[in-house]
Amino acid sequence: MDEIEKSTLPDSYVLMNKMGLDENEVARRKDWLEFTPDDEARLLELNEMAQGYATEVIEALYEHFLKFEDTRKFFENPTVLSRVKNLQKEYFLRLTKGDYTKNYIEERIKIGAVHAAIGLDVKWYLGAYNYYLRAVGERIFKAFKNNPDQALQAFFSLTKLVYMDIGLAIDTYIFQREMTISKQQEAIRELSTPVLQLREELLILPIIGAIDSQRARQLTEQLLHAIRDKRAKVVVVDITGVPTVDSRVANHLVQTVDATRLMGATLIITGLSAEVAQTLVTIGVDLSKINTVGDLQGGIEAADKILGIPVTGKHDDTLTSTN
Repeated sequence: MDEIEKSTLPDSYVLMNKMGLDENEVARRKDWLEFTPDDEARLLELNEMAQGYATEVIEALYEHFLKFEDTRKFFENPTVLSRVKNLQKEYFLRLTKGDYTKNYIEERIKIGAVHAAIGLDVKWYLGAYNYYLRAVGERIFKAFKNNPDQALQAFFSLTKLVYMDIGLAIDTYIFQREMTISKQQEAIRELSTPVLQLREELLILPIIGAIDSQRARQLTEQLLHAIRDKRAKVVVVDITGVPTVDSRVANHLVQTVDATRLMGATLIITGLSAEVAQTLVTIGVDLSKINTVGDLQGGIEAADKILGIPVTGKHDDTLTSTN
């Protein structure tokens, strides 16, 4: 874990809020698992026993980890291995210390975030809990061999809490990965939709691929910033590479035309396919607000006319990205 900079890990309190893990949600999870005050009392009774078996169980667990190449790679450094063993011991001992409220949940979320950050797959995390439950279960039943019902109830209480931990860890994994995927998708969208400056006062926005509402909003934001920064008077948006447009995106396109006009620029759309044109007509888009030209070259020539540039049909144009 030393390889992870603390600054790269999300604040556990912030993470809890983003994941919606408030007191009501924690209570719902406990209710679903039927985790009651009686379970908490039984776990507290196991605490002294846990102090005795913790080191033995952890040593056996990490011997198991080191047998497998996929998990051994995380613990090749002896110093790291020793530190992680101590942390894991505290982690498991916390199961029998009671007070399973906000602070407990925050601790578990933080650990789940660390596991996600170092790339420890969920299957190894679940495997560790499986090993722990079996090892501790054996010890509980031995300790209460004269009272098997008490042993069973204690083991059930531990299992309930373990499954709450597992649920929290998996939720953290999923949330972290969704956030990573979202950031990657945003970066890809930004790279795939550059606003290009063809010449002074003229921008071109070539759009390729499907457009959903989120991407449409992002395109509009990029375009309006570029218009302001480059003091553009005309923008040519080429949608030759857009296969389909639904009603929400079409309406957003009209709003982009209006917003562009408010910024003091004219927007020209080129490359409308027959399918997209038919969709715009079918869904009743106000086409009177949209300037359309058949292809990109025609759009550039129309833009030149607006800018008062003589149209010769041949241009030595150099595109410059505004990003």
